[in-house]
Amino acid sequence: MKLFDLSGKVAIITGSSRGIGRAIAEAFAEAGGRVVISARNAAPCEEVAAAIRAKGREAIAVTARISDKAQLENLVAKTREAWGRIDILVCNAAVNPHYGSLEGLTDEVFERMVNNVLSNLWLARMVAPDMRERRDGAIIFIISTAALRASTMLGMYGVTKAADYALCRNLAAEWGPDNVRVNCIAPSVVTTQFARVLYEDPARRTAREAGTLLKRLAEPEDLAGVALMLASRAGNYITGQTIVVDGGTTIAPS
Repeated sequence: MKLFDLSGKVAIITGSSRGIGRAIAEAFAEAGGRVVISARNAAPCEEVAAAIRAKGREAIAVTARISDKAQLENLVAKTREAWGRIDILVCNAAVNPHYGSLEGLTDEVFERMVNNVLSNLWLARMVAPDMRERRDGAIIFIISTAALRASTMLGMYGVTKAADYALCRNLAAEWGPDNVRVNCIAPSVVTTQFARVLYEDPARRTAREAGTLLKRLAEPEDLAGVALMLASRAGNYITGQTIVVDGGTTIAPS
């Protein structure tokens, strides 16, 4: 469908060597987009890029740690060197070294986790000038329902993701007149390695599944279609929003 066609579009997806980021990258490539696979380690990135190329699609791999501004600048530069432009940015990579109460949070870990927000601002500002000049661009932050609800286990992670949503709203307001759209996707628990501590215990998983209306946890592919919509013409009139993808968790009756 033309509404979801990404032919000729170039997309950077951080944290795309596995999980949600990989599912989004594969969906974008299938829709005709040129995708940049990026994460901390080179081998997994190249493996994903090679698998996409094996299907006749276009992909390159560029490693980058989101906490390192110079590496993010290199990511953007390598993408422009390869394809001359950046049309779509998906900020999916994040860190969460702290599970537990805010009372037990150290200053060092707090500062490390704030990079979840700072890196998104860095990347958005790096890619925005060309998007604004062309009057066309889509930026997507993958946040979490932890940004919308209190949590005794994911409190600090939720703080950073709530800040990402505020960042999204403000960038959408600033760049909207130049037709650059900025949105968030907020999943609940997704069956990825990143979130395994939240579901690997069978009893905990059963309880979480029971708390959703669909009675299952999300798979990475459940996020890919929403990202494709926001990145394509199908989402042309959506900006500054957070789309919740949670199987009905946040509205489940108590």
